[in-house]
Amino acid sequence: MRASPKVVCLVLFFACLTTAPTRAQDAVADFFRGKQITIYVGSSAGGGYDTYARLISRYFGNHIAGNPTVIVENMPGAGSNKATGYIYSVAPKDGTAMAAIFPGALLDPLIGDVNVQHDPNKLNYLGNANADVYICFLRSDAPAKTFQDTLSHEVILGASNAGGTTRDLPAMMNNLLGTKFRVVTGYAGSKEITLAIERNEVHGACGIGWTGLPTMHPDWFAKKLMNVIVQVDIKGHPDLNRIGVPLATQFAKIAEDRQVIELIESQGVFGRPYVMPPGVPAERVAALRKAFVETLNDKALRAEGGKMQLDLDYMSGDDLQALVAKLYALPSNVVARAKEALIYSPPK
Repeated sequence: MRASPKVVCLVLFFACLTTAPTRAQDAVADFFRGKQITIYVGSSAGGGYDTYARLISRYFGNHIAGNPTVIVENMPGAGSNKATGYIYSVAPKDGTAMAAIFPGALLDPLIGDVNVQHDPNKLNYLGNANADVYICFLRSDAPAKTFQDTLSHEVILGASNAGGTTRDLPAMMNNLLGTKFRVVTGYAGSKEITLAIERNEVHGACGIGWTGLPTMHPDWFAKKLMNVIVQVDIKGHPDLNRIGVPLATQFAKIAEDRQVIELIESQGVFGRPYVMPPGVPAERVAALRKAFVETLNDKALRAEGGKMQLDLDYMSGDDLQALVAKLYALPSNVVARAKEALIYSPPK
């Protein structure tokens, strides 16, 4: 008995459905086989962003069809805007280049006071390695011991540049909460900032993630050489909540200020974002996003990350893309207030 034309068409239709993903995967594998992927880190070597990127690079290629080599290259500068601009305008748009950047580089075009050369809505998002909780901490011999003290006592903080959380979050708190933070900019990354704190060049920092900080500097908190005075985060970290470290929003005097603070704090939700250029073929974006999630769930990576005491609470590329689009659709009055809040003026 011969099959009817309708049955033949249905068989061919479902055959196409099942073979299309295979063909796409084969094409991705053919492209990446023998290639090298570079992760450009928008900060200096030895800091948190660099540590995460190097951990991911050791496993990422195993989960990408074609098993390319993955390397890390540091490109610090301008609060990660240098690396983001490079990815946006210069890097090859074929999936072989991506960047691990400060979340401020994604919010700068919306609420920052610096000119940037990239449009976050046009970047492709690979995902983020973890959602971080930003803190302010001070040396135990600093003029202020608590966050309340910073409302009346000037303290000097080390920072990167406009667009980096270490510069933007203190500016926000000066403008909205009345703190007296004097910010010294120009440090390449958290490694240089923490070294400046140890040398007593500055009293502390705001906008460095709590994740990994006790691991990189175990004596600081165990021996109470440093005080965590506030969490600049919507929910806070469970460990810090447990010991009563307050949230910055608790010091907001009006509801609109709280809204603005939460918008700026969304950088913590971005965590450690990984971005790719516009124009990367869709099938490669999808394959790399899938590989990124698989990498962050890799048992060997998680075991190594656990030994390093790194949080690996990742976000997928699709969710990160949606979050960026949502923030860029916020009401103009909230965005305008946020822009004003990030203009830094030294305390008088």
